[in-house]
Amino acid sequence: MPGSVARLFAPPKGSYFLFGPRGSGKSTWLRHLHPDAHWVDLLDEGRYQRYLVDPSLFSAELEALPRGACVVVDEVQRLPALLNVVHQKIETRRLRFALSGSSARKLRRSGVNLLAGRAARRALHPFVPEELGTAFSLASTLEWGALPIVWGAEDRRDALDAYVQMYLKEEIQAEAATRNLPGFARFLPIAALFHGQALNVSALARDAGVARTTIQGYLQILEDTLFTFSLPAYEARLRVRERRHPKLYWVDPGLVRAVTGDRGPPDADSTGRLFEGWIAQLLRAYRDYRGICDDLTYWAPTESRDTEVDFLLRRGREQVAIEVKASRRWKPDFAKGLRAIAELPGVKRRLVVYLGAERLRPEKGIEVLPLPVFLAELERGFG
Repeated sequence: MPGSVARLFAPPKGSYFLFGPRGSGKSTWLRHLHPDAHWVDLLDEGRYQRYLVDPSLFSAELEALPRGACVVVDEVQRLPALLNVVHQKIETRRLRFALSGSSARKLRRSGVNLLAGRAARRALHPFVPEELGTAFSLASTLEWGALPIVWGAEDRRDALDAYVQMYLKEEIQAEAATRNLPGFARFLPIAALFHGQALNVSALARDAGVARTTIQGYLQILEDTLFTFSLPAYEARLRVRERRHPKLYWVDPGLVRAVTGDRGPPDADSTGRLFEGWIAQLLRAYRDYRGICDDLTYWAPTESRDTEVDFLLRRGREQVAIEVKASRRWKPDFAKGLRAIAELPGVKRRLVVYLGAERLRPEKGIEVLPLPVFLAELERGFG
């Protein structure tokens, strides 16, 4: 299945980084996009060790290629020093590079050459419904997720469990991301319980029974390895003490369930969190693939602690407010936040996406969209 799915990601004309979590299909899609490219796989341990000892071997290998050739370097974060060679060959040989990575951790270190102005930064996400077409199932997505490595497996439960173990072994242990692997493994299910919640580091540290600084380090590892992302609160000239915490989201509902050990279809409470998180991830994907927005935030005015809108998309001077409800029936209370946000400058649409079948306009300016209608709007950029 994953190998036959056409992805929405289209490469830029020049060199680029392509980031995405392990198993998101980067290698498969890069082979499709660049079938004649010279391929450098840094997961090949023999090759990795040779370049680690002597990076000039990589330079000599590239020097033998025709001028202007395409080169794919898979899992480039394993050897950031090679980026100095990449920089040189872009300048002197006009080589075009596709540089894939499943972690930004080593690349964030000072002194790493990130090819400023010479390589665009792009992302590959888990499957979105538009890519899967008729194979898409919301129930399957919320239960198993949409990572290609899991989606195409015969036994998705085994694939998810194996994926988490691979992550701990290859991304965390092998890369020495933390000295306390058992502690990090115990932290994962606690962090998954905060999926879709405002990130209170002190509360997370208390629940995990470890120091706040340790939790901050663990959270950075999750974000660096592209397992999670933070969603900032909308701010309009707020004082520092008024600012809201960002929200923590995992990139895939299957990961949330795997690290918490959930079995069977998600219950009603879990479905709400998973559905909201999946919509958050879809919005990120379409921001990256189609440029549907410049900024993605959530809205929570400081004067009202119980009023909130899940997502606020800004594009230029216009904004779209989105509330997510995993309910098959419309309730007027669902629009509380959307009523409050009406006065925010630039809000052109206020939407509710829900699991019901009817498209509704319960009151002026508020649109209630069944999921298929919402997805069609998303694909068009809410224009």
